[in-house]
Amino acid sequence: MVSALFAASLIGLSMNQVSSESFGKVGDAQVTRYTLKNKNGVTVRIMDYGAIITDWIVPAANGKLIDIALGFDSIDGYLKGHPYFGSNAGRVGNRIAKATFTLDGKTYKLAANNGPNALHGGLKGFDKVFWKGTPVEGKNAVNFKYRSPDGEEGYPGNLDVSLTYTLEEDNGLKLEFNATTDKATPINLAHHSYFNLNGHNSGNVLGHTVKLGASRYTPVDDTLIPTGKIDPVKGTPLDFTSPKKIGDRIKDLKGDPVGYDHNFVIDREEGDKSLKSAAVVAADSGLELEVLSTEPGVQFYTGNFLDATNTGKGGIVYKQYGGFCLEPQHFPDSINQPAFPSVVLRPGETYRQTTVYRVTAK
Repeated sequence: MVSALFAASLIGLSMNQVSSESFGKVGDAQVTRYTLKNKNGVTVRIMDYGAIITDWIVPAANGKLIDIALGFDSIDGYLKGHPYFGSNAGRVGNRIAKATFTLDGKTYKLAANNGPNALHGGLKGFDKVFWKGTPVEGKNAVNFKYRSPDGEEGYPGNLDVSLTYTLEEDNGLKLEFNATTDKATPINLAHHSYFNLNGHNSGNVLGHTVKLGASRYTPVDDTLIPTGKIDPVKGTPLDFTSPKKIGDRIKDLKGDPVGYDHNFVIDREEGDKSLKSAAVVAADSGLELEVLSTEPGVQFYTGNFLDATNTGKGGIVYKQYGGFCLEPQHFPDSINQPAFPSVVLRPGETYRQTTVYRVTAK
């Protein structure tokens, strides 16, 4: 009996591939980085500062291991300022028009950190705070928790957020978000990794082929705030309902800088909260990224604002179009757009989101 129990404990330990290490300090606070590995050689590293993914290493079609996530070699790079590499945007990801919203008759003013608008939670969003990290017993997973106090960045209510990363044996990285509040508040969490499926150090992603499960999008004004309309992508450079290379029509877009930074409306029946295929991306490396989510939209961004001011891992300078983001989320400015799906969370309710990024060699 003792030997059987001992064997069972060894099996449990072998299933749990989570390890941890120091990743420097923020002030006097120690940063801990957790590593998830699976049997296929996939390695994902996540730190408790911002619950940020720093590395995402996968075997390419030729068997060579490549890191597909843009980021930095040490905590110092993340502290100098960066365009949300590997981050989780919150309390409200994406943009809020004029950094203002009204909820239950009260108007709230936020920091305008993106022109006239609020972006990704404010000056100190969820990407710039410590989360409490805990490996999940018996699973290849780590859980992060954060309490956003009432009034933080102008938002009402104490918001308790949980995020669990699970590395699955089919090479899917599953993100499970949950949140509760003691006052009505908007919430729109979004994961913001920058991917380059040929390797973070391989140049631009214009040759990547993209297919989006979205036949509609939300048009925006000059400050990237939705107009309130939901339009078809057919006949526009935004039509990725069949596979297209990123670079094929990117110059047909308007904007300064030019590029994709659009919210696409995922094709799903009203009320359907199941996992839906939001996107599939393929690259010369033979890697394919599939994104599935419960969210109604996905923001597709092609690193338009990468301007060679960030020197990343291995001394690589990240230039324009050096990575792309696929951020499942609710629509931008939903708190000010009554026709959009609601982002208001109330006491007694639980916010839930599940998103899976699955990378496989084809």
